[in-house]
Order: sequence, then structure tokens, then C-alpha cells
Amino acid sequence: MFDSLDFGNLKREETWKALPISIFLFLLISYFSLSIFGMSSSNFGVSQQINPVSDFSVETMKREGIDKFDQEGKFKLSDYLGSIVILDFMSVGCVNCHYVQDHLEEKIEDWKALEGPYKIEVISIASWYDYESFEFVNETFGDINSNKFMNWTVANGAKDSVILENGLRGDLVEYYSAQSLPLVIVIDQEGFAISKENSGLPLDGWEEFDRSIELAVLGDAESLRFGIKKADDSIHGVLILGLLLGILVFFSPCAFPVLPSFITYYLGLKIREQEYILNQNIVSSEQRKTLTNSFGIGIYAALGQLSFFFVLGIMIFLLREIVNLTNVLNDLSILISIILIFLGLLMLLGWTGNMSMRLQSILDKFQTNESDEVFTPRRNMYLWGIGYSAASIDCTAAAVFPFMAWLVSIGDYALFSGLFGLIISVSILMISVIVIVGSGGQTVAQRMTEFSAIIKSIGAWMMIFAGIGLFVYLTQRELMGDIF
Repeated sequence: MFDSLDFGNLKREETWKALPISIFLFLLISYFSLSIFGMSSSNFGVSQQINPVSDFSVETMKREGIDKFDQEGKFKLSDYLGSIVILDFMSVGCVNCHYVQDHLEEKIEDWKALEGPYKIEVISIASWYDYESFEFVNETFGDINSNKFMNWTVANGAKDSVILENGLRGDLVEYYSAQSLPLVIVIDQEGFAISKENSGLPLDGWEEFDRSIELAVLGDAESLRFGIKKADDSIHGVLILGLLLGILVFFSPCAFPVLPSFITYYLGLKIREQEYILNQNIVSSEQRKTLTNSFGIGIYAALGQLSFFFVLGIMIFLLREIVNLTNVLNDLSILISIILIFLGLLMLLGWTGNMSMRLQSILDKFQTNESDEVFTPRRNMYLWGIGYSAASIDCTAAAVFPFMAWLVSIGDYALFSGLFGLIISVSILMISVIVIVGSGGQTVAQRMTEFSAIIKSIGAWMMIFAGIGLFVYLTQRELMGDIF
């Protein structure tokens, strides 16, 4: 493999000219992605009808001196009317949730020390009750020696946690629209929601969220009240929920490091197309039909995403009783981040895909390199669609897992309608990104073919940044907290 590497690339001017351009594009696209996620998540599960949140009773870990619980070992929300309650919907396997918990740990003592008529209560509620046992949650968060230990009330949600006026019970995830994690809600002294956050790393650095708590303690947060919308379990409602959830999945915090690399790769593919046209002397319209347009390319990338989620869904239902999938997915995401860094470095050094003669013959079946006589953009984008979904799986799972569990509990019609909405949303977004980039991509590619060396270097740097960004996000919580 190393015989094919060109370390002279590190001495070329184009390689280092590409670096500042790559940094700028990476930061710009990442900020755009996170902004869309923030706007979408802020409206997810919010109702214009302002009513008190639903009462609930959840089983706590019953740690003396830490957890707040009644004689039955449960935390009942209505027992804490008159206090400001921070509800943290979370799971062990949700990386983004741990960023929320880091913030709670950092601020809880400051909040409790605020001078005002109302006191603070914090409760974290495990919301993957179909995938994570309460014993597993207890071992993770209850052990004082665990790095995830929580020094506040920790409880487990359930399908019968919500207390309805007619004496019936309801699903906690359904009544709080907690299909996408993390979700942290601030409840004022009269039981109204006044703030919510769906990201562990909000772009404003938690400023708005923290300010709402300070106002609530003083009793000045009435103007911040909003309604929490119960998830609509009709066919139409489930479809809409799937569509909205698809936006959060596509622009999830775990996906934003990969999105710039994906866009840059596609631009490089357009330049590769121009090179192929020139090298093969493709001039007629009939010959050009052998290539493909942006919309067609986008469909293949979307199919790659759908293929990944289809296989993942099968694994979830077949292996959930055998292995702890939440930890497996986290480890998989970290492995993918390392692979992205490695592949980016190889690309920077001019590697075309040949690790050895034997491996090359395998790789040639699945990827195109600069020496290919056959241009295969459809295949390449299909594989990129798979890679994009795989890289974002840790955050994606926090939305998809509870959503699928909720759909299964409703019925077959909901499962079909909800997954159809999710699939359509993600597919449209993937196709739209490629079409938007490709709308001017042909002209850009024609004019920038002479700068192909810089473009290829930008693609390599972007892949390295994607791997580093994803790795840091998944493993360096303290550093990410300082950045945001």
C-alpha cells in the first residue's frame, strides 16, 4: 500500500492552498447544518395551545439522599408544583444526551443557589425503555464511580407513566414528544413549559436555556410559556412526525462534520466527470446520457442511506436481546471517525485505493479512482450515502430507536406511515443537497478542471476534518462543552 503513496504531495503548493479553503468551507457548512437542526428541533413537539404539561409518575433509582421519591419509590411531577422542575429525557446510548448532563452537572449548584421564591428540582428520565433495562440505567448513572454518575434524581420512563384525568395511563414519550433525544424541558412553578432544548451543544452556548431558569426562579417567566404537543398517532400525524424527524436525523450533530466532506466529494465527482468527458471524447448528447444528472445522483445517495437504515433495522430487532446495541453503535461511530481520518490522509497522499494487489481487485468493484476507464458516479454516491448514514448513526439512533419503538406499540399502520415519512424526508433532503450543489456544479466543474489538484486536496482535508470532528464530538465532551 505504501508504495502507492506520494509523500511529495505534502510539499506541493496546491495541498496547502487547499487547507484554509477547507477550514472555511467546513466551518461554514457545519454552522449552516447546526442552524437548521436548531430551528427544526425548537419547533418539534411544540403546540400553540398553552396548557400545563401532563402529570406523570416514574420509578426512581431510590438512592437515599439523592433521588426524590414517595413511599412507592416514584417521582410524581404534580408533587413538585411550586418548584421549578428540569426534565431531562435521555438514554445511556445517546451521546448528545451526555452533553446535556454535563451542563446540568456544571450548573445545578448555581441554580439551587439562586435567590427567589421558587426552588429547583432536576430529574433525568431514561426514555429508551424498550431498549435499555432499568438495571442497565442504574448501573450506569447510579454508581458513584461511574463517569456518568448523576447527583440528582434519575428515573425510568414507561408506557404507562403519564397520569390522565380519566384515570387511564399514557406513554411518556408520546405525551412529551420525546421521540428525538436529547430533550430537556424547564417546567415553571405552575406546571407550564417555559424552555426546551434538543441539542447537547446549542449554538448559543445554553444562554437562552439558562436565562429561562433564572427568570423562573424569580417568578418572571410567564411570557415564556408554550405548549407541549402530544404526538398525533393518526396515519396523517405519524407521517408528519416522520417527515419532521427526518430533518433532525439528516442534520443531526453527529452528521454535521460529515456533511461538508460529502458536498466536497460531490463537487470533486463533477470535476472527475469533466475529465472523463475529455479523456473519452464524449461529445454527443447520446453519449452524455451514459452519465447522470444531479437528481439521478441524489437518488442513488438516498438509496445508500435507505439501505443502511434497512439493514440497521433488521439488526435492531434480531440482536436487541443478545447485545447492548447502544454501546455497539457508539463504538461503531468512533471506529468510523478513525476510518475517515485514515482515508483522508491516504487521499491527501495520492492513494487511489490499492492497499495491495489482492485488495485492489476487490476495491475496484466498489469504487472509482483517477485511473478508471469506466466512470461510476451512481455507485460512488450510493456508497457515500451508506457512509453518511453510518457516520451519523450515534445521534441518529437517539431519534430513530424510540420513534420505531413507539410506532410498533401503536400498530402496523403507524409503523408503515411513520417510517415512510422518515424515509421520504431523509431522501428528499439528500437529493436536494446534491441538486442545489450540482445546479451550478457543471459550470463550476468546467471552469475549475484546471484546479483539480486543489479540489482533490480540499476533498481529502474535508474527510480528515470530518473524522476529527466526529471523533472529538464522540469522545471529548469537556472540550466540546468549552467550544460551545
